Amino acid sequence: MKRMIALGFEGSANKIGVGVVTLDGTILSNPRHTYITPPGQGFLPRETAQHHLQHVLPLVKSALETAKITPDEIDCLCYTKGPGMGAPLQVSAVVIRVLSQLWKKPIVAVNHCVAHIEMGRIVTGADDPVVLYVSGGNTQVIAYSEGRYRIFGETIDIAVGNCLDRFARVLQLSNDPAPGYNIEQ
Repeated sequence: MKRMIALGFEGSANKIGVGVVTLDGTILSNPRHTYITPPGQGFLPRETAQHHLQHVLPLVKSALETAKITPDEIDCLCYTKGPGMGAPLQVSAVVIRVLSQLWKKPIVAVNHCVAHIEMGRIVTGADDPVVLYVSGGNTQVIAYSEGRYRIFGETIDIAVGNCLDRFARVLQLSNDPAPGYNIEQ
């Protein structure tokens, strides 16, 4: 039986990643590159998108080489549709559309929040988790109900991840590898 293989793109914020994964959640490759700003500065959409444009094609090549596959073996192309920063998200969307045309592969748009939950579900083996989702732009309580993920509560002012990012900038901390990590250190 042929295994299903997806090539996925994530570029919703300051990290661009291209991964190869099988239907059962086996990660065959996961190269990525982070846009690092000077300490105390945040990342702006235009500069972040330019970073992603510069690194996305080498990441595609690396992902395929590391996974030891060719485009012919890929069953679908996935990309983060949102939520996230508009300009960086557009880079993945455009690249995925071009590759879809060149390689004649279907496109699967992925919700960023649901993808994180599904990754956690696969890693932990949880059947029906209730999740406190904390990201740069989102803080939500999410659970699976009536055949789909639903938001049962969320912040209405500032997301916890955004708060930590701002706090790190005030302290002049680097975003390498991540502001939250550097605050903990």
